[in-house]
Amino acid sequence: MTRQIAARDRLIVALDLPTVAEAEAMIDRLGPAVSFYKIGMELAYGGGLPLAEKLIAQGKQVFLDLKLHDIPNTVQRAAAQVARMGATFLTVHAYPQTMKAAKAGVAGSGLKILAVTVMTSYDDGDLKTAGYAHGVAELVARRAQQAKAAGVDGLILSAEEVAAQRAALGPDMLLVTPGIRPAGADVGDQKRVMTPARAIGLGADHLVVGRPVTQAVDPRAAAEAIVAEIQSAL
Repeated sequence: MTRQIAARDRLIVALDLPTVAEAEAMIDRLGPAVSFYKIGMELAYGGGLPLAEKLIAQGKQVFLDLKLHDIPNTVQRAAAQVARMGATFLTVHAYPQTMKAAKAGVAGSGLKILAVTVMTSYDDGDLKTAGYAHGVAELVARRAQQAKAAGVDGLILSAEEVAAQRAALGPDMLLVTPGIRPAGADVGDQKRVMTPARAIGLGADHLVVGRPVTQAVDPRAAAEAIVAEIQSAL
């Protein structure tokens, strides 16, 4: 069963830009075509948190992709600070203590915690090099079950893992997929990619798209085309 989310709200545009000025210029170019933005580490550390608050005040949704991972007390307090901002999503790494601490920190707020399973720039070879005994699919499955047990709201995972995890976790877990590339787009540094329509068809709730929109000749037209593709898959 497809979650009832408008097609435009399923697209999250990643503001992976070095300065607030560049991010604001991109937001102006995108206008009403985009309702949901992701602010990651680069922009957050470059002054992007006040921008997040500004976007929220304007009625936009904001995903703070900060990938928290620290001792539980620190994670809990940091998550509580983000909750006060009014953001929609916050990421943490999918380690049991970290996930539980984040959920405790946002208790009573509307902030949803998303757990990062395996980065979409990693493949089986990368995990082996890093010392993991499992490949991507097995590690994602294990961390997904740990996330469910911890009570987090959703997962960040490649679209390649969406179908299996939707079947395993049921309809209530939000599945948010980066590594989305429209047909013919450059995959860049991503190793596990998929088109918007295919990802939605497999059960993804939200798609994170950066460069195919922000580096397009006409970013608004690129965003509108992705939203139309999402709509076609619903």
